[in-house]
Amino acid sequence: MKEITIVAKNALGSLAVVSEALGNVGVNIEAISAYEKNDQAVFRLLTNDVNTTMKALSKVPNVTARSEDVIILRLVNRPGELAKITRKLANKAVNLESLYIVSKASDFTEVAVKPAEVDFEKAKSVLGVK
Repeated sequence: MKEITIVAKNALGSLAVVSEALGNVGVNIEAISAYEKNDQAVFRLLTNDVNTTMKALSKVPNVTARSEDVIILRLVNRPGELAKITRKLANKAVNLESLYIVSKASDFTEVAVKPAEVDFEKAKSVLGVK
């Protein structure tokens, strides 16, 4: 799956502008993380259509976007499961760029794991993902 990382000016309405641009072309945001870094707004999204997302964002002024692979993991929904996978990654010196919940049900939680680019294949191996 692809994660879209968007960087915009950290200003009132930045997320509104981005989400309106996507909504106007029929893109559904399936997961999102938003934070401020060095006076910039950073949004990490999973959407139902990466190509349309990237095309729409290319038309938004003062916004940069890139898409990169993420690993989607389904964890048993119980205490300690995230600790297990993050410990495995740490023990193998895999550095994470981001991690966030994609969906949650009573028996499982799906998370998006974005290792540092140089660690992507190693992370897949450590986590047993093809």
